[in-house]
Amino acid sequence: MADDLVRLNAVHKAFKEKTVIEELSMAIGRGETVALCGGNGAGKSTLLRMLAGIMLPTRGSITVDGRSWREDRRRYARQIGYMPDDYRFSPGLTAMETMLFWARLRGLGKREAAEALSLVGLSDTGSKPVASFSKGMRQRVLFAQALLAKPPLIMMDEPTNGLDPYWMETFVGLVRKAAADGQTVLFSTHQLHIAEALADRIVFLQSGAVVLDGKTEDIRNDYGAAGLNEAFGELFGLAGSPPMERSGR
Repeated sequence: MADDLVRLNAVHKAFKEKTVIEELSMAIGRGETVALCGGNGAGKSTLLRMLAGIMLPTRGSITVDGRSWREDRRRYARQIGYMPDDYRFSPGLTAMETMLFWARLRGLGKREAAEALSLVGLSDTGSKPVASFSKGMRQRVLFAQALLAKPPLIMMDEPTNGLDPYWMETFVGLVRKAAADGQTVLFSTHQLHIAEALADRIVFLQSGAVVLDGKTEDIRNDYGAAGLNEAFGELFGLAGSPPMERSGR
């Protein structure tokens, strides 16, 4: 469809003899916020890495705004802001130096780098080495670089890991603003309450296959007051288990 930003067509990924992503087809609309949920090993990170161009599918095709990584890597990459689940920061580099490195890759400068750090509350830490930061602060640096250049597609792998309650709330606000500005947001999470609070649409993965794909409101209606916890419990055979257990933590 014309309003689809992301299209995956029969995407398959295997490492040697092990299939990680089945034949997966999916479209994501412009301005849509989508959460990928599922247990460990469901294929969430692999799917995001393929979309980011870090790894290629074994077969099938992926396009973002009609562009394929195989055909035009530079233009494809410009459409995406990607936040990995972890990143090995260069020893000794400060937060500002790190952000400037990413900004220059985007054709941006110091003003945009400083603005990105300010968005995530790290303006006063720009001269400190990122290697000394807590897990939550490193997550905020990674989130800031994903927001640089306001790309059409923001992708995040477990973005709220390590965030304290205050910054969890701030993160939710920033994602909602990005969506309100027309950016498409795709993120993976084990934290079902974050998925339910943020996403227009939930995609549950199991062993590399989609087992449920629906609007958040429809899932609430189908599964009752317990919402995504109830859906997760039924889909993955965990009905009756505590919510924290259901969320894969």
